[in-house]
Amino acid sequence: MLHTALLTAQTFQISHFAPVTLGFFGLGTGYLIWGPQELFGYPARSPAADRATGWWGVWLPGFCQFVTGVILFVGMTWFQVFKDPLLYMAALAFSAYGIHWFALGLNRMQGNEVRTNVGMSVAYTIISVLGLVTFFMGGGWPVGLLFVGLTWIYVADFFASAGIAVAGRVLGLAHLCTGVWLMYLTFATTLNIVSGYSLPGG
Repeated sequence: MLHTALLTAQTFQISHFAPVTLGFFGLGTGYLIWGPQELFGYPARSPAADRATGWWGVWLPGFCQFVTGVILFVGMTWFQVFKDPLLYMAALAFSAYGIHWFALGLNRMQGNEVRTNVGMSVAYTIISVLGLVTFFMGGGWPVGLLFVGLTWIYVADFFASAGIAVAGRVLGLAHLCTGVWLMYLTFATTLNIVSGYSLPGG
């Protein structure tokens, strides 16, 4: 009881250091690794290449986003150090996308059936559209634009997972374009926080 009372009485200052750049960078790196293989066939698919891209998928877009999402949720709900309501959508997205990248990476490493991604892509198209609407309505158009790219990715993934060959190349292009935008968001948001810049960012 005493421990609970102390936690209840403890207050924390609002933090301006939400770790969104970790999530941006991790996801962007994953897209820049997977995109060239899907669009250009480089490196060619093989068990060794699938193990390598799978491991990258688990750790960069998977782990980096998951950690970001957990920190945001804990910071908003337990400690209330993050107050921007848009960060709730960010926490949901980073957590959900991070967990699904654990599955994507491990499935790639093990050579598992890709047609199960059809149902996944429907769910993640919905959450991507939700993020798009949330951030554009909230005035965060740079992140809203990111969710445009994510929507494009999961629509393309639906058709690619269903076995439509050209959709795999469209998915690769979507990964590369969105990956580049994520690198911009990482760069701009970090400069805004660290150096007081006013670049459009996350």
